[in-house]
Order: sequence, then structure tokens, then C-alpha cells
Amino acid sequence: MSAASKAETGQTGAPADPASAPAKLVTGSIPRHLVSQTLPMIVGVAAIMSIGLVDAYFVGQLGPDALAAISFIFPISVALTSLGVGLMVGINSVVARALGEGDAHKAARRANFGIAFACVTGLVMGLGLFALLDPIFALMNAGRDTLPLIRTYMQPFALGFPLLIAIMGFNGVLRGQGEARRTSLVSITYAAANWVLDPILITGAFGIEGLGIVGAAYATVIGWALGVGVAVLLVRRSAIPLDLSLIFKGRMLDPAKAILRVGLPASFSNAINPFGLAVLTALVALEGEAAVAGFGAAGRLQSFATVPLLGLSASIGAIVGQNWGARQFDRAREAAMLAGVFCIAWGLFIAVGMITAGDWFADLFTDDPPVITEFKTYLKIAAWGYAGFGLLIVGNGIMNAIDKAGYALVQSIGRVFVVMLPVAWLLQGAWGSEAVYFAELAANVFGAVSAIGLVWYLFEHRQEREAQAKAR
Repeated sequence: MSAASKAETGQTGAPADPASAPAKLVTGSIPRHLVSQTLPMIVGVAAIMSIGLVDAYFVGQLGPDALAAISFIFPISVALTSLGVGLMVGINSVVARALGEGDAHKAARRANFGIAFACVTGLVMGLGLFALLDPIFALMNAGRDTLPLIRTYMQPFALGFPLLIAIMGFNGVLRGQGEARRTSLVSITYAAANWVLDPILITGAFGIEGLGIVGAAYATVIGWALGVGVAVLLVRRSAIPLDLSLIFKGRMLDPAKAILRVGLPASFSNAINPFGLAVLTALVALEGEAAVAGFGAAGRLQSFATVPLLGLSASIGAIVGQNWGARQFDRAREAAMLAGVFCIAWGLFIAVGMITAGDWFADLFTDDPPVITEFKTYLKIAAWGYAGFGLLIVGNGIMNAIDKAGYALVQSIGRVFVVMLPVAWLLQGAWGSEAVYFAELAANVFGAVSAIGLVWYLFEHRQEREAQAKAR
């Protein structure tokens, strides 16, 4: 163990036996690890995404105004959640690499620091959101009739938001250990609570009068509370102990720096994409509320259709991170290549299916003809970018795992501010809402090309450094 590691973990004796560190992804078949880690993640991500679909279904029964309100809320909630995901990625990355290095003590300290930091961060974010609700949605061109509905939903959502960020902290620890099944169980818990509570609290059931749109917020917050309880139990039963006293052993700044070096760029990288979505929503709003409703509903369906890609991006970090920490770079490269092939195959397959069944999917959300038209138009254009979106998010997951989150951030900035927003703004006058949908497609193509180039460069650069080190 290096002097820095000893200072961080508070140890002065011999390093831990590497065999005691549960780095279970550094041996065995890479394809098997990809399947075993990704399948549970797909289930967990599908459960999370289903929350938005179920909310949209029951809120849609309240009328087009309520559905439009949810469409305005969606990009903001995704942006805030993305900040939490970035923090989770940072915890995942440092835990996985410490385990790959064989340093179980450092992994445990960083894990517990990450959990505590997530809880504090969530509290600050929730209070900030509560204070800034009206200015945020006014900037998005939300109408006077829509703003009261948005405020009704977002106030309890903001106060409960720290629970979600706490879940992110716990899940980062589980992901870093390669505990995909346990991570998914947390997600399934709070999603299932939402499934049960939505019809009761939104529209009413079992003799209980529905609360309207605010019922969707209450269902979500209650689900998060249950998710935190399950996460605590699962981390306590994992190989890394849940012991917050470890935070105060050794130097405090070291685990903070390690997590934030990945977590901050990853948070901004994740938040930039939904920020772009929020701007696109504001541009679509200029075309009318039917366009916003169709765009928002189709976006929720798209999120569900890309679940396998999101699951893969969630699982790739632990596999690449542990092997990178163990200096098994060929195994990390193999995982990256196989993941890229899957992104292309699944993205093209699901695009064809979504476009073909566009009418059927639209009928699930609404019977309003203008909304259905916008829904189908969005799918016909944007769906061809799903493969590129997959390559983008998997590439980001790989770069975060190997402590190159800054590259992922630059890529995301280019995708949104160089491609997506300029294309939408320049073409909207002539194309209307179709310009926005085409801008999303162009951004995903850019994301695919840049992700492939950056990951290839980083792996080649590392291989050259290793060759030079061996030559010495």
C-alpha cells in the first residue's frame, strides 16, 4: 500500500491481503460478467423508468393540462436525478478501482464517505429546488394554467428528493462491488411502491378519493423512503461494512477528492443532457401544448425502450473499473468492445419496432389527435439515434470508471451545446417541432462518433504507457 493510501485508510501496518478484497470481476469470462451484471441492471432500470410511464398514464387521465405539466417536470426531474447519478458513478468508480487494486480498507472508507456525502448533497439539492421552483419553470415557458399544477407536484417532490440521492449513494457502493442484483432490488422496491400507490393517490381506488397530480409526487416519495430502508439492509449484508466511523479514520480530504474527481464531472455530464432536453422542451412549447404533451410522452416511452442500453451503461463501470484497477487492460478493452456491439444491435432493432408500432404506443397515452401526431413524428425521426445514444452513455460509463470523467464531460458539452441546441434553434423557424426532433438525432450521432473515438484513444494511450513502463 502506498503512503497516500495508508494515510487515507488510517493504517500503518501491512496492507490487506488482496485476496480478501471482493473484486470478483477480475477473473472469469467477460461476456458472462456482462450478462450477469447487466441483466439485473436492466430489470432495475426498467423498474425506475416504469415510474415515469405509470405516472404519465394515470396523470394523462386527468386531462391534457396535467399531462403537459408532467412533460415540463420530466426534464427537470431527470436533470436533478442525473446529478445524483453522477455522484453514484463517482462512488462506484473509486470503490471498484480500490477493490481491483486489492485494497479493501480503502474501498470501505471511500464507500462510507460516499454514502454520507450523498445524504448531505441530497438535502442541499432538495431545499434549493424547493426555493427555485417558480423561476425554473417560468424560464421553460410554462403557461399560467400549467404553473399551479407544476408547483403542486414539485413541492413534495423537492422535500423528498434527499431520499433519492441517499439511494444513489448506497447503490454506488453496491455497484462498485459488482452487486448488480442487490442494486436492482433497491430500484424494484421503490418502483413497485409507486405502481401500487399511483392509481390510489392520483385517480382514486378502493374507496379512496384521488388527490390528482400531487398524488403522483406522494407515491414517488413514499417509494423512495422504502428504497432507502432496503438499501441500508443490503449494504450492511455486503462485503463492505456500513461503518460511518471509518470516515474519521485517516485523512478526510483523500476520499472526498477521489469521489469528486469522478463524481463532479460525471454529475455535470449527466445533467447537461437533460438540461438540453429542458431547452428543447421550451422550444417545443412555442409550437403549442399538444406538441409538448406528445414530445414528453414519446420521451418517456423512449426512456423505457432504451432500458437495456441504460442497464449496460450502469454495469460496465464495475467491470471495467475493477479490471482497470487490477491492471488487466485487455479484459477492460474486451468488455468495452462487446458493449459497443450490443449498443448498435439493440438501438437499430428497437428503432424499427418503435416506428412500426407508433400508433399503438400513442394510444396508450392519449386519444387527442394533435398529441398523437406529434408523438408519432418524434418517433419517426429521433428513434434512429437510439444506437448512438447507447454508445454515448456506455462510453461515458467507461471513461468514468477509468478516472477520465473530464473527457466524458467535454463530450457531453459538445453534444448539447455544439450540436443539439444550435441545430434546433437554426431549423425551428422552417421545420417547427420537427427541427427539435432532428436536433436530438444529430446529437446522438455526434455522441456515438465521439464516444468511440475517445474510448479508443484512452485505451491505446494506456497500452502505450504500459509498454513504455515494461521497456524500462
